[in-house]
Amino acid sequence: MKWTSVVGATLLVTPLVSHATTYLTTEQAKQVIFPHQTLIQHNIQLTKDQEKKLKELSGITYPLKTDQIFKTKEGDWLIIDQVLGKHEMITYAVGIKANGSIKQIEIMEYTETYGAQVRNASWRDQFVGKTSNSAITLGKDIQNISGATLSSKHITDGVHRIMGLYAMELKSLK
Repeated sequence: MKWTSVVGATLLVTPLVSHATTYLTTEQAKQVIFPHQTLIQHNIQLTKDQEKKLKELSGITYPLKTDQIFKTKEGDWLIIDQVLGKHEMITYAVGIKANGSIKQIEIMEYTETYGAQVRNASWRDQFVGKTSNSAITLGKDIQNISGATLSSKHITDGVHRIMGLYAMELKSLK
């Protein structure tokens, strides 16, 4: 019997373990961040130059999905984005007040085995009040979480990218 047959048979009977946890759906995130407000989806089309600027600003090389952007009649924004943790994607939502400051950040789905401490309110609250003009840098303006370094960094970079999107495009859509 070849060793590849043994390995193949073992893989067939070994369960695949997944740590994916969904904490909030899109509708739940809307209600948590902007309770009792109606949010209307906005379809935004970024130019290649805008995409390039967002990549340069945040260091995130994959494009921002622009199909999860919502606005209230008061001028508040909710943007749902994904960033890479260590190996898996993290889905999060950023609420931006009409004045351009961050109202709240929520982790909607976390699939990594480690690093879920980014869900702690005390860590997420560091972003509250930041604007597109604020420094948003892990280790300087935002504290790193030991054991969740990549998740912390990538969420921080993602929030920086979202605030860049706000300054570049959303701010003018009042």
